[in-house]
Formats: sequence, structure tokens, C-alpha cells
Amino acid sequence: MTAEAVPTPPFLTALAALSARLGSDRDLVQGAGGNTSLKRDGALWVKASGTWLSAALDRPIFVGLDLAEVLRRLEAGEAEPAMPARLDPDFPLRPSIETTLHALLPHRVVLHVHSVNTIAYAIREDGPALLAERLAGLRWAWVPYARPGLPLTRAVQAVLGGAPDVLVLGNHGLVVGGDDERAAEALLEAVEARLALPARPAPAPDEARLARLAEASGGRYRPAAIGAAHDAATDPDSLAMAGKGAFYPDHTVFLGASPVPTPSFDAAMARVGEGGPALLLVEGVGALLRADLTAGAEEMAACLGLVLSRVAPEAPLTVLDASQEAELLDWDAEKYRQSLNRAPG
Repeated sequence: MTAEAVPTPPFLTALAALSARLGSDRDLVQGAGGNTSLKRDGALWVKASGTWLSAALDRPIFVGLDLAEVLRRLEAGEAEPAMPARLDPDFPLRPSIETTLHALLPHRVVLHVHSVNTIAYAIREDGPALLAERLAGLRWAWVPYARPGLPLTRAVQAVLGGAPDVLVLGNHGLVVGGDDERAAEALLEAVEARLALPARPAPAPDEARLARLAEASGGRYRPAAIGAAHDAATDPDSLAMAGKGAFYPDHTVFLGASPVPTPSFDAAMARVGEGGPALLLVEGVGALLRADLTAGAEEMAACLGLVLSRVAPEAPLTVLDASQEAELLDWDAEKYRQSLNRAPG
């Protein structure tokens, strides 16, 4: 059975439309990142792992689960609370890595996005203090970084005493919840308006030099296809930050262990023929991606440019350490998601 053979239930139409809107806005969602859910009649409907929110109106992307069973297995400390709780055991896609987070929150509709504005705060050491000013009056909570999946769910569980409607996930993203799709979307828009940051302008990429590098690589590299990716290389401040390390999980999952190499043009010419790193930010020239990478990697290269252009050069930053990156790279759930992560079409 294929996912396309399973029709999307009519009651998911509003969630699918909202998901498609979110997934089509690169400032909120990049590639297969982010997830949405709806609780109804004792069931949890959540985005399937590896699917793109932008495709929600084109194909079935939601997996149905027995909500009480997920919560029971979570409470029992099981390593995999979601998969055994599927309503249709034959449905070919796995529920989102973040299914337990969606199950844990009391809201009927939950939206998890990788907002570039939010991440620009969430990677700062002083992020919680800055957010406290901008989110004053909302019920919100800061969640220190934890690996996506069960560790993140446990970290969220620790802050639910204040009944927050907004969660800012350290070095990760944003979660909002509401009584229905309209309320959740309105809250997301309100948070985005409060956290909006101007993007620092960046010089245009040097397309001629990028073409020379791609040719010198013998097909191992190609220029990044999304313009924002080049901003991290042509803006000196963004380039300096990019070399510090990985700032959020999807960067490591799709672009490999940090730091991103930031060579000069001559240094890049000397190494592109050897292949290697997924992403090269060539100083003052632009971004090169390894030619074998998927559309998900293209999106993450763009995300880096979008995030760093919103961060002040003097900001104190936090990056994922080597052990945090290692647990992402060795995680079977993320390997599965990456294997599916090609652009819908």
C-alpha cells in the first residue's frame, strides 16, 4: 500500500490547508522540517516523518494514532510510544519524530515550525532574556535544547506547569497550540510579528566564480539553487558566524557535522576536486553544495543564510557540541527521515 492510496479524511482539510501555507513559507518551514497535528475523537493526527508540509493538499501526509495509547506508552517510558499506536498499522509512513510532543500538549491543534526569526533568538546565549521582553503577556516557555523526539518531549514536559501556549525550543524552533486551526495560526502570526527581525542585506553571489568552482570539481559540487544560501558566504558577518558550528538539528542531519568550511576562492579551488563537505561557503563568492545532496539539503543551506542574516554580529551564540551532533548523525529515525527528504513533485 502506498500513502497516496489512502485518502485524507475530510476533517483534516483545514489542517492540510494550514500546513500547506506554512510549508510554502521558507521563513517558517524549510523542506520536510516542521510538523502539525490535530486531536479529534480520541485520535491524534500528525504529519508523517519525511513528508513536506507544503504538499499537504496534494497527497496524504497525516498519520492517525490512538492518543491515549501514545500517552500510556510515553508514561510507561517506552522507547517507541508512537509506532505501535497507529490506527492503521499498514499505513506505509512513520509518524513524525515529534509525535510524543504533539500528544503531550493539551491543545487541539499544534504547530511546530522552524521559524528563522525564532531561531535567530534561540541560538543566542541571551535568547531567553530577549524573548521575555518580546513575548510579554503571552503564556510562553523556554525549552533548553534537547535532541528531537523523546528527549525533547521530556524537556517540554518539565515546563508545562505554567500551561504555555507558546514554546521556544533552544537551538531548534517554535511550537504554538490553539483550540482550532484558526486560533493556532493567529497565535503563530502574533508571535512572528513580535519576533520579526530585519535581514542584513548581502552582496549578490559571484556566479562566474561559482561556475568555475563547479567545473573544477568535476561534477562533485554545484552552486546552491536557493539565493538565500549564498548570503551566508557573501556577507562577512554571516560567514564568520557560520564557521562557529551547527546551530540547530536539521543543519547537522542534512549538511553533516560542523563547522561549515569557509574557504577563500583559491582555497576552494584547491579542494573542490576532492569532494567531501556537504556545504562550502566560499568567502565573498557564494555557496556550493555537494552534487549528490537532496532538496532537503538545499533548503537547509538556505535556512542558514536566512537565520544568520537576522543575528547581530556581536551576539553571543550557542552551537551544538560534538556529542549532540553525534547523536543526531547516528540516529535511525533521522536517517529514515533524510532518506525520504526529496522535494515533492
